Amino acid sequence: MTNDIYGPFPGSREFLAGLTEGQRARYEELGTNLEVVERRIADACAAAGRARDEVKLVVVTKTYPAEDTALLAALGVTDVAENRDQDAAPKAEQCRNLPLDWHFVGQLQTNKVRSVVRYANHVHSVDRLRLVESLSAAVLKSDRPELGCLVQVALDRDVPAGGAAVQGGAEHRAGVAPADVPALADAIAEAPGLRLDGVMTVAPLAGPLAGDPARAFAVLAEIASAVRTAHPAATMVSAGMSGDLEQAVAAGATHVRVGTAVLGVRSPLR
Repeated sequence: MTNDIYGPFPGSREFLAGLTEGQRARYEELGTNLEVVERRIADACAAAGRARDEVKLVVVTKTYPAEDTALLAALGVTDVAENRDQDAAPKAEQCRNLPLDWHFVGQLQTNKVRSVVRYANHVHSVDRLRLVESLSAAVLKSDRPELGCLVQVALDRDVPAGGAAVQGGAEHRAGVAPADVPALADAIAEAPGLRLDGVMTVAPLAGPLAGDPARAFAVLAEIASAVRTAHPAATMVSAGMSGDLEQAVAAGATHVRVGTAVLGVRSPLR
């Protein structure tokens, strides 16, 4: 690479002038995709009677290189997400001078916690008490501010009245059953070094809510409301991806996690 795109001033005239031909083409492609996604979010907000600034776009950069993350920063993206620490840690280090807010959205093993707390400002995938304890201990040992945490809710583990609970199987999403959310939320709120930010879900693959993201996100909205009753500052509702962001916005999502619609079809994970 003949230029440094990881400096502290993305989007400056000097930055744009220093792009290679390939980088310029990717920059323009990402910019076009971002415009489409931004319009979708704006239209969804308008349809729901919400202000556009009530919804934050988090671009999921998993499987894509740090160079794409830098180009996104140059295009004005402020929030990016990763789901595997082995990919996220070096990428975050390479982009450390860029004005980015890092979100960790994947299943998190306790042996990766110390690494994740070095760069992540938000962990969306808190799903068990042991992880709460590990995150708290790691934050207290580090020189960093509080870590924002969201309870990941698995909507196929517990369903509304009239539905049948899903029994086991590989199709379960990660997360805790809705009935277990209050206890885990309390644990996060009480853990030193952690801040309870809200709840997160992914539209379920199985059970009565499968294939119906609008209904699934409406259930999450009810759960989020109950969490806010006990913890008024826990206002984040992280839901919706490339294929269902409109339904998430309609249900009250404050953060949508969009990858493919911005970056393109992903390569297989190695």
